[in-house]
Amino acid sequence: MDRLLNVITIFSLLLIGLVLSSVRRAHIRVEYSVSWLLAALVLLLLSRWRTLLEWIAAALGVGGSPLALLMLAGAVFLVVLYRFSLIISRLKDSNIALAQRVAILEFHLESLDEKTKAIAGD
Repeated sequence: MDRLLNVITIFSLLLIGLVLSSVRRAHIRVEYSVSWLLAALVLLLLSRWRTLLEWIAAALGVGGSPLALLMLAGAVFLVVLYRFSLIISRLKDSNIALAQRVAILEFHLESLDEKTKAIAGD
C-alpha cells in the first residue's frame, strides 16, 4: 500500500507542477486551472494522511484504503470533467449566438451596401 500512496503522491505533485507551468506559459487559463489544482491537492492530502484515508475507507464500507483512494481519485476527476463539460457546453452556446450575430451584421452591411450603390447609381 505504501507504494501506491507514494505513486499517488508523485502523480499529484507532477500534476500540480504541470498545471502551474501551463498557467505560467498561458496554455491554460487560471480559472480552469483551479479545478485541476484542487483535485491534485485532494489526492496529495489523501495519499499523505493515512488516518483520514482509513476513516474514509471505513465510512465507505470498502475493504482497504487503496480501494478507497482509487474510488475517491476517480470521483474527484469525474467532478472536474463534469465541470469542464459544463464550461464547454456554455462556450458552444456562446459560439452559436456569436455566429448568428455576425451573420445578422453581415446581412445589414450587405443591404446598406446595396442601398448606397442604388443611390449612387441614380
